[in-house]
Amino acid sequence: MAKGHRSQIKRERNAQKDTRPSAKVSYARVPVQKACFVLDAIRGKDVKTALGILAYNPRYASTVIEKLLKSAVANAENNNGMSIDNLYVAECYANKGPTMKRVRPRAQGRAYRIEKRMSHITVVLDQR
Repeated sequence: MAKGHRSQIKRERNAQKDTRPSAKVSYARVPVQKACFVLDAIRGKDVKTALGILAYNPRYASTVIEKLLKSAVANAENNNGMSIDNLYVAECYANKGPTMKRVRPRAQGRAYRIEKRMSHITVVLDQR
């Protein structure tokens, strides 16, 4: 158990909080593996380059991640007062979400399971 008064514990917890601008989409209908292909392409790039990569990427996940990146940029501008020119993608990752299970009829009365996977995608920006 933590020592100190409740307010002291909260103060210490808030001091450790990450202040970098970020955005997160939960329950995106994209499997983690397919989202990671797109996220690997933009990790470490500056925002303008990353938006260019996402605009011409043919994968479905790129449209979801492009919208998410624009949201993170808006958070950086409005909440933190940062300039777009200095921003870059510091972190981006996809975590596994719930899986929807569906049944597909097959020959001779059998049924195969189809798993429609979801993911939680996070993009964190930082200044250079």
